[in-house]
Amino acid sequence: MIHLFLFIAGLVCLVLGANLLVRGASKLALSFGISPLVVGLTIVAFGTSAPEVAVSVASVLEGKTDMAIGNVVGSNIFNVLFILGLSALIVPLVVHRQLIRQEVPIMFGVTLLMALMAMDGRLQLWESVALVILLVAYTGFLVVQSRRETAANQAAAQASAQGVDEFESELQASPVGAWDAKLPVQLALIAVGLALLVLGSDWLVGAAVVFAKALGVSDVVIALTIVAAGTSMPEVATSIAAALKGERDIAVGNVVGSNIFNILGCLGISGVVAGGAGLVVAPSLLAFDIWVMLAVALACLPMFITGGEIARWEGGVFAGYYVAYVSYLILAAQQHDALGDFSSVMLSFVVPLTVITLVVAVLRRRA
Repeated sequence: MIHLFLFIAGLVCLVLGANLLVRGASKLALSFGISPLVVGLTIVAFGTSAPEVAVSVASVLEGKTDMAIGNVVGSNIFNVLFILGLSALIVPLVVHRQLIRQEVPIMFGVTLLMALMAMDGRLQLWESVALVILLVAYTGFLVVQSRRETAANQAAAQASAQGVDEFESELQASPVGAWDAKLPVQLALIAVGLALLVLGSDWLVGAAVVFAKALGVSDVVIALTIVAAGTSMPEVATSIAAALKGERDIAVGNVVGSNIFNILGCLGISGVVAGGAGLVVAPSLLAFDIWVMLAVALACLPMFITGGEIARWEGGVFAGYYVAYVSYLILAAQQHDALGDFSSVMLSFVVPLTVITLVVAVLRRRA
């Protein structure tokens, strides 16, 4: 019961800490005259992934490097299949042009890059440094791109990769006299947010390890499921709220941007913290889960490109596959007798039927 309490308290601290960090950093940036476009594409998008960074770094410091990688892989699978799926079930999601042309291909590219780096069973220090450099380059590219936008083009770009039109209204510089308008308050929000992230990640990882031992499953399985879902709560809250408000572009952009940061930022920073030892890739991740993550990213390409919209039935397919994925992990961890039958049904019937359905949908959209 104590560890269950610590796990829940850790989740609360992660979500609250991420919110405070995003608010403080956003207000601070806007107070210095940085545009909402840049804030939305960088600080806010990366801030929702702060729990993943905190948990992965904490896992590395505790010697659980396989949990650090499992958290990222599980979060990226969760983000696309569950969050996008559930959001699309609420309302069909519009996919804007910049996402189609730029962010989705980048997401698939960095996912493929991670899979190739993990092939030797270890993420080396130089590979982690390369990921961090790519993150800095990507962020700098977004800043330069936004500054080069003309006034006319910016009006069209407000519904771009991170749903920046919403940030125009929601991330305004605080008016004079507002409680968060003063520099010391904004710095305090950032400091408290970081402190809650550190505390929450420590409680969450500690409790997750205890659960893994009690349930007789590996740290990797816990990281792929419970920890991954827990650290993705900011993305869940953001995307579901955006879908309910009809702000459908932010529901998609939030997921894509977070997935890019999870690989470049979360894995890169964790690998740098691990030092020369690097991050060990668990054999189970290399044999199955990393390729599921790559397949999920690949599935986004035709769905986004052909129609510019994620329909409700497509959202239902995504959500259904996440349930199937988690079911497979649980059955495999327990070596259940039903694992063989479950795998046969998925490979022989469900997956081919889904592929045929998607091909037919693509052909109909083109027609």
